[in-house]
Amino acid sequence: MGKRDPRFDAYIAAAAPFARPILTHIRAVVHEACPDVEEAMKWSFPNFLYKGMFCSMAAFKAHCAFGFWKGELVFRGKGSGTTSSMGSFGRLTAVSDLPSKKVLAGYLKTAMKLNDEGVKAPWLEKRNAKKAAQAAQPRKAAAVPADLARALKKNAKARAAFAKFPPSHRREYIEWITGAKRAETRARRLATAVEQIAEGKSQNWRYESK
Repeated sequence: MGKRDPRFDAYIAAAAPFARPILTHIRAVVHEACPDVEEAMKWSFPNFLYKGMFCSMAAFKAHCAFGFWKGELVFRGKGSGTTSSMGSFGRLTAVSDLPSKKVLAGYLKTAMKLNDEGVKAPWLEKRNAKKAAQAAQPRKAAAVPADLARALKKNAKARAAFAKFPPSHRREYIEWITGAKRAETRARRLATAVEQIAEGKSQNWRYESK
């Protein structure tokens, strides 16, 4: 049994007059094609869920958009549909801009099958792979600014402690010092940094669990 979200009603009511029949039509077709669909507001616009992310609709000032979470796979080999920021059917200004009810239901059935089979969205897989690759790459050590290097050279205890710090702790101090907008602020931060470093404290030592 599907689930309706009253926030959808409020969203549709608040939309521009031209958008209301479009959103109402999409909602009705989705529920008819997929009786077990659930409604949920995500990212401030209506999303339909069926064993995970399914499809979504949105209203803007001069158009509406309707798209599938796995649009690239839904339209594969069908010669129609897109997967752009405008949704799967471009800018919608009237119900007639959408495919017929029968065709739209066919797309929904395809999307349901993909979720039934646990198929992942290609764009999400690519994004996750990119993030994993970036995370695997070693992050370059932050360059120590000249004024901090001079201050550490004059303080053996601070210099030794800074050398033992993990890259993240060194980077915190460097970004804090170089982030100062005024020379006076930078000098004050530099003095505080050397003092704390000599005591073996990280820049955010106050917030670390004891």
